[in-house]
Amino acid sequence: MNILVIVGTESGNAQMVGETVVEDLIRAGHDATLVEECNGGLAVLALEARDALLVCTSTHGLGELPDNLIPFAEVLKAEAPDLSRLVYGIIALGDQTYGETFCRAGKDMDALLASLGAHRRGDRLEIDACTQPLPDEDALAWLKEWLPLLAS
Repeated sequence: MNILVIVGTESGNAQMVGETVVEDLIRAGHDATLVEECNGGLAVLALEARDALLVCTSTHGLGELPDNLIPFAEVLKAEAPDLSRLVYGIIALGDQTYGETFCRAGKDMDALLASLGAHRRGDRLEIDACTQPLPDEDALAWLKEWLPLLAS
């Protein structure tokens, strides 16, 4: 499968998770691409040529998207492409001590993709930095459950 992994990160945790996931996807025989900066617009990402999209994002500040993910979200909102043929997954990292804003960036990206017709496969993975010092381990376990769902 051709899977695009878009990372939204401020401190590097989501970056580490994204890199680990891409390495695992490639080892499993998939064509996986990691994107950290989404400044080139949707055409550069070639979403229509992808079998799946995986957004791996931390939450920044008071529930905001990380700075490097904002351009992707803004272009999605502005262009409102039809993503009805796209399946996706979300890996959200956060800190549960922030209560209402825990994993908000992942939740917001989930809602945005769904509003454009994309179809989430499986549950959104929400990783709490307070209880999971190694978020890549949770992500790899989730990935093993998520991949078979892409064919459905």
